[in-house]
Amino acid sequence: MIRASGTAGFQGRTDTVSSSRLTNAVAASLAVAALSLCLIVTLTVLSTKATMAMGLPA
Repeated sequence: MIRASGTAGFQGRTDTVSSSRLTNAVAASLAVAALSLCLIVTLTVLSTKATMAMGLPA
């Protein structure tokens, strides 16, 4: 079976799909999401440590 060149995979011509503004907006939103996730994890770890330090009421 012979396949015609450029009809499958990533070998065809490339077209610009999105604008640079859209790309920058997506990158900025991913950066904000990553920063938010790091902040949530940090607060969770600190609150867990604070809870462990208090001990259980007797």
